Amino acid sequence: MRSVVCLMIGLLVAAASPGQDRVVLHCGQLLAVPGEPPMGESSVVIEDGRITRVFEGHLFIDAAPGGEPTRHVDLSDSFVLPGLIDCHTHLTHELPPMSIRLRRTLTETMAHSAIDGTVYAQRTLMAGFTTVRNVGSFGEDIYALRDRINAGDIVGPRILAAGKSIAVTGGHADPTNGIQPYLRPDVGPMEGVADGPAEMRKAVRERVKRGSDLIKITATGGVLSNTAAGTDQQMFDDEMEAVVESARMMGRKVAAHAHGADGIKAALRGGVDSIEHGTYLDDEAIALFVETGAYLVPTIHAGKFVAEKSSEPEWFNPAIREKAAAVGPQIQSSFARAYEGGVKIAFGTDVGVGAHGTNWLEFVYMTEAGMPPNEAIRTATINAADLCGLEDVGTLAPGMVADIIALEGDPLEDIGALGRVVFVMKAGEVFKEPASVDR
Repeated sequence: MRSVVCLMIGLLVAAASPGQDRVVLHCGQLLAVPGEPPMGESSVVIEDGRITRVFEGHLFIDAAPGGEPTRHVDLSDSFVLPGLIDCHTHLTHELPPMSIRLRRTLTETMAHSAIDGTVYAQRTLMAGFTTVRNVGSFGEDIYALRDRINAGDIVGPRILAAGKSIAVTGGHADPTNGIQPYLRPDVGPMEGVADGPAEMRKAVRERVKRGSDLIKITATGGVLSNTAAGTDQQMFDDEMEAVVESARMMGRKVAAHAHGADGIKAALRGGVDSIEHGTYLDDEAIALFVETGAYLVPTIHAGKFVAEKSSEPEWFNPAIREKAAAVGPQIQSSFARAYEGGVKIAFGTDVGVGAHGTNWLEFVYMTEAGMPPNEAIRTATINAADLCGLEDVGTLAPGMVADIIALEGDPLEDIGALGRVVFVMKAGEVFKEPASVDR
């Protein structure tokens, strides 16, 4: 009886959408809405890049006369879920040891980082991340990468690009830190280095003019800036308020890099949409998160990486090494406090600090800190889509963009399954698939 019903439904689907490209995924398990229990054997119908139907059972349907033949993809041995979203990446670079980093700073251009980005973008998509927020780059490199991916010329995830982070002079993300004066370029708001509310407004507007989808600021010091300036607040309250006000006028959200508690709280009071890292948050900061509705993007992945490398002399100079050893081990426990305190969490790794394609390790660290697997997956789908302002990704339902991945194994039982991606579809186009496919 079930097969007859499936056949009848299939005929109705075929008749309803003549002449469209159609793909049907046969899923072993389907987590259509992260946070809810998964479905068993299911079928997902995709037409012209969007999901049109989700059914229980495996359906075999044909295209209407004159239409393209339906393609059936066998994922019956796989766990299927929405494409993942990483809200904190740096796709156009990957951190090398200090000596190489300094040489590249002095000898390479944005053309090099744009080319590197093509490699890292493909690696990210193949790891199951179909959308990323890129919150900091050297400049135009990320815009070019985003636009060529959108045009279909390069393989990679959908990118929301912040462009160059906005910093204060001598603060985290001032690119001239550590460079001797005779070689140091003159940078200002055009290059994302600003002081005072007026320059902050100019820097925001310049980012938007160049093509930024969101604004990133460095409210506090950072681990990898080549200066011994600590990790506390570096941007004045009125400077952050000027950034947020200007960004809102231009229709952009604001992400704030912040480690120290004073900077976290100032940024939240200033109206930012997310705090990146949040290392030294305290009870007052947690209350402000809950009050404002801002997201925490934890980046435990980066904390683990810099903590490990802090013991290897060739990786960091003394100023950075000291910060890495202090900050790195704190991020996971701060995430646990935030989660227990009811803070909204959006998945983010800071890859680029740490290897691209290993983003899934963040799920392991989140669950180690006490978050259940289904909630961890929700942070990288529904929550992340909300932070990014994307209404048509994050779940698998009719009308949603067909960003879909499949895993070898059940991540609700084994979180490591998120590192075993066997199928990747972005906007209805298949980029990675198992060997067994019925065409």
